[in-house]
Amino acid sequence: MPHQSPFALPAGWSARMLTTLRRNLLTWFDAHQRPLLWRADRDPYRIWVSEVMLQQTTVAAVTRYFDRFLTRFPTLEALAKADEQDVLREWEGLGYYRRARHLHAAARILAASHPEGLPNDPDVWAELPGVGRYILGAVLSQAFDRKLPIVEANSLRVFARLLGFTGDPRQGAGQRWVWSAAEALLPGQRVGDFNQALMELGAVVCTPTSPGCGECPVRSACVARREGLQESIPPKKVQAGITQVHEVGVVIWDHAKVLLCRRPASARWANLWEVPHGERLPGEVISAGARRVAKELTNLSINVGEVLQTIRHGVTRWSIEMVCVEAQKRSGRFASSFYSEGRWVNVADLGEYPVSSPQRKLLRSLSAKQE
Repeated sequence: MPHQSPFALPAGWSARMLTTLRRNLLTWFDAHQRPLLWRADRDPYRIWVSEVMLQQTTVAAVTRYFDRFLTRFPTLEALAKADEQDVLREWEGLGYYRRARHLHAAARILAASHPEGLPNDPDVWAELPGVGRYILGAVLSQAFDRKLPIVEANSLRVFARLLGFTGDPRQGAGQRWVWSAAEALLPGQRVGDFNQALMELGAVVCTPTSPGCGECPVRSACVARREGLQESIPPKKVQAGITQVHEVGVVIWDHAKVLLCRRPASARWANLWEVPHGERLPGEVISAGARRVAKELTNLSINVGEVLQTIRHGVTRWSIEMVCVEAQKRSGRFASSFYSEGRWVNVADLGEYPVSSPQRKLLRSLSAKQE
């Protein structure tokens, strides 16, 4: 049976073993940690930005954006004073744009309430938009050495294998157990380094498949390795079925300008811009779908032209194929019950608007065609 919350050390573990484990892990981290950009210093603002970026995003992806974002918004004050559209534009390509909006909103709150700098106060952080238990623990443990745990995908896997937890640590009682374990294993000092070491170990050694147990600094204590369960702990996620979606996107021209529409704050990709697009009806030909989508979303009648590009992308459990056509405005004036705003934009200015990755791919094709 899997361990249940509250957490208890595995049978045979002693306080001395735990001390040795902490020391070995920190020694390994000091010698083998990757030279990541956000580890250059322990400035609380840089730590916070990096941790928000790293949520649901790979290290490789964040590496391409971190310096650019910090160059544009080098301080809390700079981020707080920025327009949300500028923040979204710098975030473009990282996905999960709600993180950027929450980061920006929280920066404004902190700049107003703590102008002297980011606070070493869990109660303040817990009230901020976008700050859950992970972000709170990651920032305060790394910046201020607060004795706070963190759990994310890599450290979760390390905890489960190290302590031999055979249940699912991602939900319910298993989730409560893993947070209890993370708290129980914390050292008295270098808490932030210890938390980073756990994540680093999961990222480069205790990997989801074919873990490098021979290179692991805590292998002598690992219950999963001792029992030969390292490949089956934790259990694999149950993957939801993928739903195929067929869309039509419409690049609507009015003389030399293209219509961009701003998505509402309540929708996915909130406040980002796009060319109007919508799902095709069963059996609907592309030209008819383009005319319908344009009328329903923008109140414009159009003359449909050629296909510009077909874009395929995924969003959670949806696999989306969007056929994008060019069209000329025939009549009507922009009005929409969905989009919060519509603008006619010169092709040369399209890069100034924050858009989703699929839309950026489309707009680049459009710009290339016009050159």
